[in-house]
Amino acid sequence: MDDNIDMIRQKMMREIMERQNNKQASQNNGKPKVLTDQTFASEIANNDVVVVDFWAEWCQPCRFVSPIVEELARDYSGKAAFGKLNVDENPLVSNQFMIRSIPTIMFFKKGRLVDSQIGAVPRGVLEAKLRKYL
Repeated sequence: MDDNIDMIRQKMMREIMERQNNKQASQNNGKPKVLTDQTFASEIANNDVVVVDFWAEWCQPCRFVSPIVEELARDYSGKAAFGKLNVDENPLVSNQFMIRSIPTIMFFKKGRLVDSQIGAVPRGVLEAKLRKYL
């Protein structure tokens, strides 16, 4: 009888975990969230690992990095949160982190800045940094 109860508990726990993972994945739909000066702090605080792409519309290297960030957001959905912050439209956060070159990718863990990458780099460089914090 105890074995049956344990099996039922294990099954229920798997279902709960699966629902939680699906909920987390659906929250960002595998896409980077558009961040602003107003939403940045709460997004960083409410997620364990966050990757933020600081970019601008006119920036050619940003156009190279953007699809890479989108791929990573899709591939790591539910494991890390991803955001994009337009530096021209959001000067407060850009100044807070002294963004002087774009693209700049910043990695946050538990609300703290833990790593960054300046410039257009291949996916493997960003993915290796991300994996260190998962």
